[in-house]
This record gives sequence, structure tokens and C-alpha cells, in this order.
Amino acid sequence: MQELRNLSAWSEGHAWCSPERHGAMTGVFKSQIDWLPLEVGSIRPTQGRTLAVMQVSGGSQSFNAVNQLRVLGRWMRMVTIPNQSSVAKAFEEFDDAGRMKPSSYYDRLVDVMEELYKFTLLVRDRSEYLTDRYSERNAEQEKQRAALAAKAMSHERK
Repeated sequence: MQELRNLSAWSEGHAWCSPERHGAMTGVFKSQIDWLPLEVGSIRPTQGRTLAVMQVSGGSQSFNAVNQLRVLGRWMRMVTIPNQSSVAKAFEEFDDAGRMKPSSYYDRLVDVMEELYKFTLLVRDRSEYLTDRYSERNAEQEKQRAALAAKAMSHERK
């Protein structure tokens, strides 16, 4: 899990792909995401990073897992790209070497990854500006005012 955290901190964007099982992302995948901290001190490690969401399923096409992944990304303050991919009957889409066969699913997956790359370039060096929040600035100013007032009154306590 430490390696996952380190790679997440190093990255500019994430590409998440979960199997859909019983109409939802798998518990194992959710558990991995839960190990990524929302806050470390005053830093939000995933805030402002780009995110692509994808899913594979053994049956007919569905979008339950990608919808859940999208909600997780939003909760983690990530910039989730508009495009997504859902590969139905995934067991039919790969060759014996484990490579994805040419298909509309393959094309869509490439589209998603290209879009992730483009959004990452757009967000790069602008993430701090895009995720700057009035409420957080206001809370920080309030702390600074309180500290300044305490310092100004410190001579009264002696």
C-alpha cells in the first residue's frame, strides 16, 4: 500500500479500471482506493489530479462501476475526464498473449487515455488555481487572525 501511496503522490493523473461484480466495483478495488489518503496534514494528495475511469465486465455492458468510480474521484477532489470506457464480455476481448484485440472497445479505450493525457496537460501547473477554495482561504485567514490577536495580547498574560 505504501508503494500505491507513493505512486499516487508522484502522479499527475490516475487511470482506474475495475471489474464490475454484482453490479458494482469490486471490494478489492474499493479497498485499494480507500488506502489513498484524503488529507495528509493540510495537503490533499489527490486534489486536482486528473482521473480516467474504466470498467470491464463478464456479461452485458453496464456503467455501474464507472459511475461509482466517478463519485469516488469527485469525493477525492480529482478532475475526472468526461469520457469513460466500459468493456462488456471482457473475456472475449483479449488474445492469448493478454493483449486487447482490435475492436470498438479498444478504440474507445485509446480515446479515454488520449483524453486523460490532454486533460492532464491542461490541468498541469493550474491545479492549485483550479482547486483554490474560498472556504479554505477564509478558514486559513481566520487562523492567522486568531494567532495575530493571541500574539498581540500575549503581553497581557505576564
